[in-house]
Amino acid sequence: MTKRMIIMLVLVGLVFGGIFGYQAFKSIMMKKYMSAMGMPPQTVSTMLAEEQSWQPTIESVGSLSAVRGADLSTEVPGIVSEIHFSDGEDVRADSVLMGLNADSDIARLHSLQAARDLAASTYQRDKAQFGVKAISQQALDASDAALRQARANLAEQQALVNKKVIRAPFAGRLGARNVDVGQYVNAGTAIVTLQALDPIYADFYLPQQSLGMVSVGQDVTLKTDAWPDKGFAGKITVIDPKVDVNTRNVRVRALLKNAEKKLLPGMYVSVDIVSGQARKYITLPQTAVTYNPYGNIVYLVEDQGKDDKGRAKLIAKQVPVTTGKTRGDQVAILSGVKPGDTVVTTGQIKLRNGSPVAVNNSIQPGNDPDPKPKDE
Repeated sequence: MTKRMIIMLVLVGLVFGGIFGYQAFKSIMMKKYMSAMGMPPQTVSTMLAEEQSWQPTIESVGSLSAVRGADLSTEVPGIVSEIHFSDGEDVRADSVLMGLNADSDIARLHSLQAARDLAASTYQRDKAQFGVKAISQQALDASDAALRQARANLAEQQALVNKKVIRAPFAGRLGARNVDVGQYVNAGTAIVTLQALDPIYADFYLPQQSLGMVSVGQDVTLKTDAWPDKGFAGKITVIDPKVDVNTRNVRVRALLKNAEKKLLPGMYVSVDIVSGQARKYITLPQTAVTYNPYGNIVYLVEDQGKDDKGRAKLIAKQVPVTTGKTRGDQVAILSGVKPGDTVVTTGQIKLRNGSPVAVNNSIQPGNDPDPKPKDE
């Protein structure tokens, strides 16, 4: 009985040993086969690294304001009797825009003119009589005072009549009127806005560390989404003599010509200020750089000669890089890449150092220094 049990156990061990041995042999052979095949190449796109000229600029955002602009209003109350302008009209300085009813004021003006004329005649008569000692100096002084009082009253009334006529204080473009004929308006009621559009101011803010790179007379270029394909040139005219203690920014004002009057006060604009001499940098698409907390890297493609089938053997090499400023789709590379290096632009997520690669450049990432949205 014991002998049969031992024989059975030995047979069972041989059977299981054969099974496990076969599985181990198969696993070893599969590993050898896979090792012989090697890693399949990963498809990537590439480009040759080259230097491009970079013009240092300072960027900011700001808004436009008129060199002269005002919301015109009345200084005295009254009823609108006449309107002499149209909405959106360009007017010259001192043009009559609107009149208030001034009939009673003009009647009083005529009365005061008569009083002034009478006071003048009385003064002249008293002056002649004083010359022959017919009246006293006191009487002549009283006539002189009465004349000056009459003239002052007349000037006051004339000023009131003049206030009933609203004139353009400067040349510019009018907006939409806010009053109608027959309407009673109080003092201070806004009638219409008047804006001088050429030239025009652009106000923007710069951080204090940029103060050493800007100066009065420096050229600026402005763009607005109202005219996305057009740049507007101007010059810095004022740099505020103080820095805002809350933001540590300083206000800068530029003056722009606006002969076509395309720019309007209140518009939002982006500002580019040319600063310093142009420099050359290795320039890559931003997609070519893998950004990591411990350092940025790019993959270079190296040619390892030919494989057994005569095909080019390309591998990816990981290199650390120092990046600089960006512009549009591009980033400046300060170190790590040389002109002429073949750089992987897409497909890095599949790579590791030494990975075989296959190049397909039929599709390339954006590499525009000044990209613009496209209408689909």
